[in-house]
Amino acid sequence: MRLRPNPAWHRPLVAFSAAMTVMAAVSAVGLIVDERMLAGSPIWFKPFKFSVSFVAYGLSLAWMQSLLTRGRRTAWWAGTVVLVASLVEMAIIVGQVIRGKRSHFNVETPFDQTLFSIMGGTVVVLWLSTLVIALLTFRDRLPDRATAWAVRFGSVIALAGAAIGFLMTRPTQEQLEADRTGVAKVVGAHSVGVPDGGPSMPLTGWSTTGGDLRIPHFVGMHALQVLPLLLLALIALAPRFPRLRDDHARLRLVLVASGAYAAVFGLVTWQALRGQGLIHPDGPTLGAGALIVIGTAVAAGLALRTSPAPVSADAALPCAAPIPRTPGSECSAHRAHSLKETA
Repeated sequence: MRLRPNPAWHRPLVAFSAAMTVMAAVSAVGLIVDERMLAGSPIWFKPFKFSVSFVAYGLSLAWMQSLLTRGRRTAWWAGTVVLVASLVEMAIIVGQVIRGKRSHFNVETPFDQTLFSIMGGTVVVLWLSTLVIALLTFRDRLPDRATAWAVRFGSVIALAGAAIGFLMTRPTQEQLEADRTGVAKVVGAHSVGVPDGGPSMPLTGWSTTGGDLRIPHFVGMHALQVLPLLLLALIALAPRFPRLRDDHARLRLVLVASGAYAAVFGLVTWQALRGQGLIHPDGPTLGAGALIVIGTAVAAGLALRTSPAPVSADAALPCAAPIPRTPGSECSAHRAHSLKETA
């Protein structure tokens, strides 16, 4: 039996986002009052970044749940699993900050190794639960096609971005050598080609001297917010630009934006895996970026050019238009009903 629409289905994730907002505020205070550094970064920077990310993630999944007309109970359970897994991960991150220890990649003691293993399990559970919600959006027939595909492609790219996290757990060559001698304290890294904790960009902390897998991780996961927000911007601009009032034009622009976003995600992933800093691109990277920009501009222009002509006022008001109508038309039916009432 199909469930009736009920906004309560997505409330747990909204409450989770509210809790993560509080955690972000606590972490911000920690950044101010706690001067400790860990791996070249303020010790409260990681819980701050994670809590802010979880706010956006929770609200996005809650919005996706609210759009569904089928499978809402399954989506509720999947969202609840995401909530629990995320809370466990945040508890470990904050707990390790209080202890003054690394949360990720830390195998210094059996206790630290156990915590890191638990975090790895929560990431897998979170990824699989998000996959369930994404599959439900493909199964459901959402009323607006542009919204449907913005959510679907955003989910797919976000899942690909989250999967980048699994690459970070691979031990580096130096760590493998240290492990053979029994002195390895860290297994896995964000950076490629350089050690973690080196020169980095302000605010993000991304490496400036080598590749950084956190860049494609960030870009990919936030497709879930960027693509729907782009659609909302198109809708907001529609009153000023007649072409954007057409549903087909908005759908094509969403498809173009999704393809462009996926290409950018692929580009920054390729750049990071080659050990290249984001702000120090080489010729091939710049060339690929230029092709993405040109291709996106051309595709967007074609999407708007091939849009059907705007509907005329006469067509929008068929019964008021002084043009011939066929016997089965809407206007004929309206006139027949009026004559019957007159008789």
